[in-house]
Amino acid sequence: MVHFVGAGCGAADLITVRGARLLGEADVVIYAGSLVNPELLSYCKPGCEIHNSAKMTLEETTAVIVKAESQGKTTVRLHTGDSSIYGAVREQFDELIPRGIEFDVTPGVSAFCGAAASLKQEFTLPEVSQTVIITRQSGRTLVPEKESIRSLAAHRATMCLYLSTRLTEELQKELLEGGYPGSTPVAVVFKASWPDERIYHCTVDTLHKTVTENDLTRTSLIIVGDCMGETYAKSFLYDPSYERPFHEAATK
Repeated sequence: MVHFVGAGCGAADLITVRGARLLGEADVVIYAGSLVNPELLSYCKPGCEIHNSAKMTLEETTAVIVKAESQGKTTVRLHTGDSSIYGAVREQFDELIPRGIEFDVTPGVSAFCGAAASLKQEFTLPEVSQTVIITRQSGRTLVPEKESIRSLAAHRATMCLYLSTRLTEELQKELLEGGYPGSTPVAVVFKASWPDERIYHCTVDTLHKTVTENDLTRTSLIIVGDCMGETYAKSFLYDPSYERPFHEAATK
C-alpha cells in the first residue's frame, strides 16, 4: 500500500494526525527533500527506509515503490503542502494504477492556508472578495492562455501565486495590465510557518522591487488583493437579525 501524504506548509506539527500516524507506520518513506521540513522524518519508526526524491526521477521513485510492494512493505510518499496543488502526483498515480498498486491520499495544509495564518488575514471578506484564485506566472511550465495572469486579474479577486518569485517583473506587468490598481496590497510570505519565515508587505507597484531587493527567489508565496486592506463589510454570521438554522432572529 502506498500513502500519498501532504506534509503541510512547513512547521512539523502542522501535518495532520493521520499523516503523522502513517509516517510512523511506514516501512519506506520517499520525501521531497528540497521542500519538506526534515523534522517530519522524526515521526518515522526506527529502521524506516528513507529516500530523498529531490534528485530522483519519476522512474526511480516508482522503482522504489514497486520493490517495496514486492516485499509487502508500506510506503509513504511525502509531499510538501497539499499534494493536489502543484504536487505532480497525477503522473505518479498513473504509474501505479496499471501495476495494480493500491494507494490513497491524505491532504495537507497548503502554503496559501499557512500564509493566511501567518498574515492573520481572511481571504474572503464580504464586499471585497469572495473568490480565491490559486495560480502561477507562466514560465518553464506554461500556463494555458485562458488562465493568464492578465485575464484572471480582471476579476480583482484574492490571488495566491505559487512558483512565481523568479518571474515578478512580468508578473507585476500582467497584474497591472489585467486590472489591479498599483496600490493594491500585496504580501510575499517566505517559507510560511517555518522557523525562518519572513513576511514582506508591498503593493502591486512595488512587488518586483520588494522581491528582488530581499532575494526572495524561492519557497515564497505571493498574495494579491484588497482582502489585506482596511475596508470590508461584516458577515451575516453574527448578525442578530439574520435567521438561520439553530439561530432565531432577534425580535424587538
